[in-house]
Amino acid sequence: MSITINLYYTGKNGNARKFVEEMVQSGIVSAVRAEAGNEKYEYYFPMDDTETVLLIDRWQNQEALDLHHRSEQMTQIAALRGKYKLKLRVERYVEEKK
Repeated sequence: MSITINLYYTGKNGNARKFVEEMVQSGIVSAVRAEAGNEKYEYYFPMDDTETVLLIDRWQNQEALDLHHRSEQMTQIAALRGKYKLKLRVERYVEEKK
């Protein structure tokens, strides 16, 4: 059962893109991708909204996601989100096995 989370980071004056650049350059993205249970951690840039960045984040199960939420990376991500004054909107999808 995979859990996919769409996170929309929205800011002003290009701050959402600056946030992503710092996430990559600082190594946080690589660290999250290396966490047990991470299946996807990719950023996308909507064509019709230059001030928003979409992160598609997928985890193997709730336990892996819970561990990620308690990780040092989450503390760093929250700090960067504050630094760039970003608003966050979240959508969560759970894959059900039939």
